[in-house]
Amino acid sequence: MSLCPPLRGRWKLGWKDSMRGSQQLPQQNYEALLDRCLRNHCLFEDSSFPATRSSIGSGPLLQKLPGHLQWRRPPELHSNPQFYSTEAKRLDLCQGVVGDCWFLAALQALTLHQDIMRRVVPLDQSFTEKYAGIFRFWFWHFGKWVPVVIDDRLPVNEAGQLVFVSSTYKNLFWGALLEKAYAKLCGSYEDLQFGQVSEALVDFTGGVTMTINLTEAPGNLWHILTQATQSRTLIGCQTHLGKERVLENGLVDGHAYTLTGIRKVTCKYGPEYLVKLRNPWGKVEWKGDWSDRMTLRDFKAHFVLLVICKLSPGLPSLDMGQKWMYTMREGRWQKGSTAGGRRKASPDTFWKNPQFLLSIWRPEEDRRSRGPCSVLVSLLQKPRHRCRNRKPRLAIGFFLFRVSKCYEDQRKLPPEFFWRNAPLSWPEVFLTEREVSRELWLEPGTYLLVPCTSKPHKEAEFLLRVFSRKHILHELGSNSSAVFSKEIVDQKEGQYEVFAKVFEKYPEINAVQLQKILNHVIWPGLANARPFFSLDSCQGILALLDLNATGTVSLQEFRGLWKRLMLYQEVFHKQDSRGSGYLDWAQLQAVMREAGIVLRDDVCQLMLLRYGSPSLRIDFVSFVYLMMRVENMEDVFQNLTQDGKGIYLQKPEVTWQTQQGMDKEMDKDLGAAVTLAKTRELECSTKVSEELTWKLKLPGQERSSQKE
Repeated sequence: MSLCPPLRGRWKLGWKDSMRGSQQLPQQNYEALLDRCLRNHCLFEDSSFPATRSSIGSGPLLQKLPGHLQWRRPPELHSNPQFYSTEAKRLDLCQGVVGDCWFLAALQALTLHQDIMRRVVPLDQSFTEKYAGIFRFWFWHFGKWVPVVIDDRLPVNEAGQLVFVSSTYKNLFWGALLEKAYAKLCGSYEDLQFGQVSEALVDFTGGVTMTINLTEAPGNLWHILTQATQSRTLIGCQTHLGKERVLENGLVDGHAYTLTGIRKVTCKYGPEYLVKLRNPWGKVEWKGDWSDRMTLRDFKAHFVLLVICKLSPGLPSLDMGQKWMYTMREGRWQKGSTAGGRRKASPDTFWKNPQFLLSIWRPEEDRRSRGPCSVLVSLLQKPRHRCRNRKPRLAIGFFLFRVSKCYEDQRKLPPEFFWRNAPLSWPEVFLTEREVSRELWLEPGTYLLVPCTSKPHKEAEFLLRVFSRKHILHELGSNSSAVFSKEIVDQKEGQYEVFAKVFEKYPEINAVQLQKILNHVIWPGLANARPFFSLDSCQGILALLDLNATGTVSLQEFRGLWKRLMLYQEVFHKQDSRGSGYLDWAQLQAVMREAGIVLRDDVCQLMLLRYGSPSLRIDFVSFVYLMMRVENMEDVFQNLTQDGKGIYLQKPEVTWQTQQGMDKEMDKDLGAAVTLAKTRELECSTKVSEELTWKLKLPGQERSSQKE
């Protein structure tokens, strides 16, 4: 495939860095490499992860590849390639031949938290400004945020279609490039073939995961989900293990999903508890009761694992707004010295395992409390090979003992201590997982943590993390001094504390309470023209969010709204550079385009007439209402269309609509939204690489009507 003219005319292809394959992730200076490519007018080629089959792997994945595999850059695949679209309310990615649904399910959960998303995927990268074929992504890698640098050569088939992850918008490439960076971090594309949602969630966030076996689900599972959704968490789940196959009920066996929300509804026979799931394929959804939601009962029957990952390492059981402390220590199980095995199987060598003395205190503000302190312990084992799946993981766990007296000796506790003292906490089953964690409730005092493998003489490195309100952790028998806890500060804590206080008083809020929240919070970027949400505008927003016609929204639904509002204010502020608080015709058109919506000039004028002021300017509150109506109209269309081209009513449906009628206000809004939807062009990719244009067909247009 030949290069597009701008690329061929300006760039010399093929500058390679000096890195070569190694057992460690290469350390590459992104800024220096980018600067060198720009100065030399050449495109970057990453020799540490080359565009060859060695980067794909050497296992079964090779058999899934097309016969004539090629590597192409996005400007060679599309005339107008884009790195990322700010319209991120959907994942908009399609899984390729790599079996990495666990990676995509975690990525879907990540898109629900744009601040963390931007940390992993820097959005200041493009195929135009300072383009040199080099991109950078960030991952949390065993205690540190590390950059992963790649070139943008992607594997494609003879037709120019991406072999691995692709976007439903054919000109978007952030997903394919992120997958390539993650493959480089893990060793190869082959190493993404098998994995758990929990692994990718930790790599995207640095959070702590808690895995629940749904076959033995606790009785308070709904309470756990409620706490998780009311805090900053990512939630994934997995169906029964086995080969991926679509079942009659629409679910996929051996597949990972994202849990995006929960809802309690009242039915004639009593309350029903619903969970909302998202298939990372973007299709093949649950066909049972409640459409895209399923009952908690069905959820427990059809899924085996639930994974909850805290974005900030606070515990789900603690109130929002509290300060947290954490400590992180690296260690190693070494054959002949510190690989002692588990307690019962290896009683004579168990004491040789690394020992960590943990001192727990109550924070000053909790001195009057008499209850135990909440402590979260996380143990992660590092891979034993550069390629994550090359060597199997060890079965790991940790024991906790109470040290009755103040232990000031820096030497390890002797074997006699473990013969005489029973552990307070121990692993019921040693798991071959990358991370095992447990929430403990401990009285203030001194404790001993002993991480270990199930069998002695097994070598691996590990990372031990402890989270609590106040503690000190240090290793016995080592030369290192005590490691004091660091304070965890959530940048969004202040605003979330406001939200939590309101929802603590009202489990679901009405328009008056919504108005109080929106007019109380600080809007970054809109300080010079602070928006005022009227009661009428809040009622309109509620009407677009309220699925059960109760006139209220839950905390989970509000969090979804807040995510959208943060996206809206970002694109609004970007165009309103003078801080006037208004957008004119050209600015509105630019903002909508950045949000993924293309408006013709006449339609943009219509939007200003409908939602703007007499001076044909639109303020932030009206812009919010406009965007929400447009997005809701698109959702309605996608739910009703069968062929992606139109909505066709049968005769009885047309008669019913005519008899019902609409009031003038809804008629205007629907007409404007339909006109807007008609102009919106969504580039979609299919396996046969045909481009489809999705449009709403207006009354009077020719259409292939369905007969009764």
